[in-house]
Amino acid sequence: MAESVSIRLNPFKGSDGPAGETVPWNRHGRMLDGRPSFITDPLLHAGCYYVQDSSAMFPGHIFRRELSRMGNPSGLRVLDLCAAPGGKTTDLATSLREACGDDFMLVSNEVMKARARVLCDNVALWGDPSVCVTGVDPAVIGRLLPDYFDIILADVPCSGEGMFRKDPRAESEWSPKLVELCAARQKRILADVWPALRGAGVLIYSTCTYEDAENDANLLWAARELGGEVLPAEDAFSDWGVKVTSCGNILKAGEVPGEGQWVGALVKAAGGGSRRRGGDLSALRPLRPGIPGPQRKGKDMVPHPDMALGIFFDKDSYPCAEVDLQTALRFLHRDTIVLPDAPAGYNVICYRGHPLGFVKNLGARCNNLHPQGRRILKDI
Repeated sequence: MAESVSIRLNPFKGSDGPAGETVPWNRHGRMLDGRPSFITDPLLHAGCYYVQDSSAMFPGHIFRRELSRMGNPSGLRVLDLCAAPGGKTTDLATSLREACGDDFMLVSNEVMKARARVLCDNVALWGDPSVCVTGVDPAVIGRLLPDYFDIILADVPCSGEGMFRKDPRAESEWSPKLVELCAARQKRILADVWPALRGAGVLIYSTCTYEDAENDANLLWAARELGGEVLPAEDAFSDWGVKVTSCGNILKAGEVPGEGQWVGALVKAAGGGSRRRGGDLSALRPLRPGIPGPQRKGKDMVPHPDMALGIFFDKDSYPCAEVDLQTALRFLHRDTIVLPDAPAGYNVICYRGHPLGFVKNLGARCNNLHPQGRRILKDI
């Protein structure tokens, strides 16, 4: 079977991106006929869409189901626990904004430093100001923020059987011992973060493996040992190959359009912690607390690159230089560009109306403010 390719559009940036058939469980998801050159599409760098496997969008469907069951309340606090590279975070952010407007908080956490940097970049591109990125161990969250979150999504590290078709290295590294190690680590992660979930809050637990020890058995363990009730599986997508297991849903490569995924949900027993406690998120020392503002450097107020990517960025706040494809790619490559018709000073570079970032126009040339870590490395 050919490689599956899918994207998820950003409705708060106009849903501009490649066309394709709608993913059955995500109205913003699109299944493409082939793999375009994403890296040379400025719309990707503008955060207009995110490249995400269609099966990996299924936990987002379960999340929306639980939001609806809760009545889409305002003021929700949600944690995406093992969040890099950011696909599920950006999916959750869209769902929360559509359900709750501005009144929510989404904490996107990744403990591995290199992966956390990628997460920060992808959250910046998506542009939602209500997403906070942290990089701490689950035990720290459980200890510092008891009874804090209404919903926790734990897409935990696993043995990766669902990625064998896409990643040959995952197959070569698999062993029964790896399954045993992963199942034990997953239990530790769940036990460590459990105190941060309020009573009657929901845990959504997912992996990209088919192993019962890492899936149904672990969710049953959490229900029994930590205190909760397994929620019913989703039965609406059997025609698309989504199967029901004892505690959740399994999507197997070759049976669904995408790769492998398992997901189930658990509601925490109500008790003394059924009301959310207050807490100071700053205790987690966020890597990215939101969208930064301009910073003073000498006599200048220099705009932060992420400002241009925000979904509420006011394009009237800076002169907008609308550029063609080649100039947009040169900007994203961090080449020197010239804007003879633009005013002197800080300008926002736009492609098809979508902001990409800032330059400082000096007349004969522009200083390119695109972050070095996000530059296109490919020769364009």
